[in-house]
Amino acid sequence: MNTAFSFSTSYILDHTHFSECYSQSVTIDTSIKAYYKSIGIFLAGFILIFTELNKYLAWFILCLGVIEALNVYYNKAWWLMRQKLSKAAGNTVNLTINETGVTVKSIYIDSTTLWIDINEIQQTEKGFLLKLTNSTSYISNRCLSDDAKNYIIKRIDIK
Repeated sequence: MNTAFSFSTSYILDHTHFSECYSQSVTIDTSIKAYYKSIGIFLAGFILIFTELNKYLAWFILCLGVIEALNVYYNKAWWLMRQKLSKAAGNTVNLTINETGVTVKSIYIDSTTLWIDINEIQQTEKGFLLKLTNSTSYISNRCLSDDAKNYIIKRIDIK
């Protein structure tokens, strides 16, 4: 008799979890292309300094260009800081994986992603990326049992 698969666990949204999520799901662009937007904003502010426009506005735009460049350069630290300041940080998340899909529950979220809604499952070095139409979710291997990992790998083969 074949029983339905079900796995439940909980984990805390802490710095190590957020850092792992970032490193496994974000492709870091270190080329000059990543800085085009900040260079454009900076140059617009620089040019506006020499016009009749209010100098405070020109300097504000120039500073926005600098801040955007810092955002690109310190992207991981910037993202981690925003996550750690969010209301979800430090909370316990309950993860359930079953025949229907993946359910995530915490104080602030109650979300179920059905397997049929997942376009692609990508195995990374430390977990799995679940790619939907408009978003990507990450599940860490740290909170999964061997059975749960094997079940997700079987789901990869189905996709």
